[in-house]
Amino acid sequence: MAQEQPDCSAALLGTWKLQAFTTEDLATGQKSELFGAHPSGYLSYGPDFRMYAILLEEGRKAPADLVPTDAERIDLYNGFSAYAGTYSIEGDKVSHYVDASWNQSWTGTTQVRQFRIDGKTLHIRTLPARNPVTGKACISELVWVKVE
Repeated sequence: MAQEQPDCSAALLGTWKLQAFTTEDLATGQKSELFGAHPSGYLSYGPDFRMYAILLEEGRKAPADLVPTDAERIDLYNGFSAYAGTYSIEGDKVSHYVDASWNQSWTGTTQVRQFRIDGKTLHIRTLPARNPVTGKACISELVWVKVE
């Protein structure tokens, strides 16, 4: 049987390009741009309730050869975040049910996000949680623009 979803899912459908990614350390209130002032990436929500997110740090360097050295692999991994799964919407929250991720500790988890859409701009805010890059309790805000 097909699962009924709220009408607001239609507004999320499609592909979104990352414009900004800011993280606030909850202990200090300090805000930072972990992936630089101009990160890149995409977020996609499909009509089949599948989604994926990929975020890339500004200025990532290509390895010197096709096969990266261990140091190059670490740099590439540290400037990258990605996951995929299914999603559901309830009110102003979208839940991502992760079944594949760059960091295996996220696989099998549910990542809940608050969202709002202003025209062609999607604002996503994480709930307070440990940041998978810094390990500190934080909230992240991401701004995406609809790809047309």
